[in-house]
Amino acid sequence: MQKSECPGGLQLRNRVTGNYLQRTSSSTPVKQRTAIQQSKSSSSIGSPESAKKLHPRPSDKLNPKTINPFGEQTRAPSAFSAIYSKGGIPCRLVHGSVKHRLHWDCPPENLPFDPLLITLAEGLRETKHPYTFVSKEGFRELLLVKGAPEKAIPLLPRLIPVLKAALVHSDDEVFERGLCALVQLSVIVGPSLNDHLKHLLTSLSKRLMDKKFKEPITSALQKLEHHGGGVSRIFIKSCFWFGFNF
Repeated sequence: MQKSECPGGLQLRNRVTGNYLQRTSSSTPVKQRTAIQQSKSSSSIGSPESAKKLHPRPSDKLNPKTINPFGEQTRAPSAFSAIYSKGGIPCRLVHGSVKHRLHWDCPPENLPFDPLLITLAEGLRETKHPYTFVSKEGFRELLLVKGAPEKAIPLLPRLIPVLKAALVHSDDEVFERGLCALVQLSVIVGPSLNDHLKHLLTSLSKRLMDKKFKEPITSALQKLEHHGGGVSRIFIKSCFWFGFNF
C-alpha cells in the first residue's frame, strides 16, 4: 500500500491492482456527531416542556405544591401521607371556591386522641398539599372538642417531641405550623405544658435570630406565658434573658 493525501481524507493505493481506496479522516464522524448533538439540544430547547421551565406560569406561584396521595410516588411516602392514603385519617379535604374545609367521617368529639392527635402533629412536617392543610386544620379542630384537655394532657410526653421536630424543621412554613400548633395546645392544656416547655424554647430561641420570625415568636411566647402562668414565665425569662417585655 502507498499513502497519498487528498482533500477528503487519506488514499491508499494497492500495489497489485493499482486501485485507490479512500479512507476518510477520523474527524468527519466527530463532526457529524457534534452536529447531531447540537440539533438535539436545539430541538429540546424549543420543546413545550423546556418552555415551561424557562417561562413558568403566573399560576404556579398561586397554587400550592400539590401531590396526588393515590398516585405513584418517586420517593418513599412519609408516615402521615401513608396513613392518609390508606384512609387512616377520619376526615377528608373539601375544596371550596374561597377556602377549604375538613369533613369528618364522624363527630370529632367521638374520636380517640390516641393516636390521632399525634398523627396529625406528625403531619405538620409535610410540605405538600393536601397533607399540609389536613394536618394543620385537623389538629386545630380536634383540640376544640369537648373534653379535649383530659384527652390531650396524657399524650404530652409523646406529643412534645413531634412538635419540636416541626419547630426545628428547615422549612419556614413547617416551623410556622408547628408554632401555631404549640400555641393551640397551650390554650387547651394550660400549665400542664410547663414541664415540657424547656425542650421547646431552645428551638424558638434559634429561630428568633431571623427577623421575620421575631414578631410571631414574641406573640407566641406571650400566649404561652398567659396560659402557663408564673412558672412558664420563669422558663421563658431564663431562656430569653436578653429580654422581651411580655
